[in-house]
Amino acid sequence: MRHTRLAGESAEYLAAREELRLAEIDLMRHREKVAARRRALPQGPPVDDYVFIEGPADLDAGDTPLREVGLSGLFTAPERPLIVYHLMYGKLQTAPCPMCTLWIDGFNGIAHHVARNADFVIAAAADPPALRQHARNRGWHRLRLLSCGDSTFKYDLGSEDEDGEQDSTLSVFTRDGDGTIRHFYSTHPRMADDIDQRGIDLLAPVWHLLDLTPQGRGDWYPNLDY
Repeated sequence: MRHTRLAGESAEYLAAREELRLAEIDLMRHREKVAARRRALPQGPPVDDYVFIEGPADLDAGDTPLREVGLSGLFTAPERPLIVYHLMYGKLQTAPCPMCTLWIDGFNGIAHHVARNADFVIAAAADPPALRQHARNRGWHRLRLLSCGDSTFKYDLGSEDEDGEQDSTLSVFTRDGDGTIRHFYSTHPRMADDIDQRGIDLLAPVWHLLDLTPQGRGDWYPNLDY
């Protein structure tokens, strides 16, 4: 459907808006081609059955008892992929990352929709009490929260360096019929030396709403306390 002409629009504006509409269609089609290439990736490598620490499912039930759960135990049914968001919190990241928090605020709102098709968890280096308190502060009641404990999960997946510096990451895993867990795909905000924060923008609507405005997103960065 072509852009509907509104009262007061000039012919110049309408022509420019039509060019923009066609560019947006090209962008959509390119994005779908990229998604198709992602789905067509060859079989990923097997990964260890990493062990995480988890508290009660109900955030308001306190932080104990704690239990260990393996990566394999996060798959709730055959043929379901597992999505893991690596929260930058813990070790040298002594305060929760505001950007990660923004993304996870959004994930909490849609987690019940994602659960129709995939398993989804949040993993952090932080100890369970600290992680769960931050989650309570944010109202993350729809999310499954895991502490990586002593496991090398974050390091092996590239969201932590040998010194404990954290990086945002989103990883997808699959499980074979024989139980083998495989890494399917991981993505980071840092896509290249000159692209520091744009790699997972598609996962949050905030940036796209700002991009619709005359001023755009600019250099705005989220905070934890507004």
